[in-house]
Amino acid sequence: MKKIIIGIMGPGDSATSTDLENAYQLGQLIAEAGWILLTGGRNIGVMDAANQGAKSANGLTIGILPGNDTRGISEAVDIAIVTDMGNARNNINILSSDVIIACGMGAGTASEIALALKAHKQVILLNDSAESQLFFKNLGKINIFVVHNAVEAMNQAREILANPR
Repeated sequence: MKKIIIGIMGPGDSATSTDLENAYQLGQLIAEAGWILLTGGRNIGVMDAANQGAKSANGLTIGILPGNDTRGISEAVDIAIVTDMGNARNNINILSSDVIIACGMGAGTASEIALALKAHKQVILLNDSAESQLFFKNLGKINIFVVHNAVEAMNQAREILANPR
């Protein structure tokens, strides 16, 4: 039986303390639901916080790494996928995830959301930026869901999984 993979996308160096708190809680909740967490795998920002949260609840984590080795990997990644693709790995992140949660916002996160929309995937936005919410709501129409906390994100993920489009 296929396992559910939840992709958390978010900024690295520019992650805010709120982004990090949300990502950590999302990682915990994903693990508690018995789902697998997929991130960009690095030891910074949202990626690391989500992986740390999942590991705190004994979850399984996958990191899709940009380089040709595992340097800079989060210590909380169980399965490392080394791509040597740089930012092109973002498409792997999206296509491998059953549900995508964008936690915070940065250029890489924006590219992942755009790739998800091009792939006709639904995206959950968890960030405080009214500008990015409006932009992606206009771009993605019915495939963008704005939430305000990790619990709402998980509830929306369950809804997406129960009613795929």
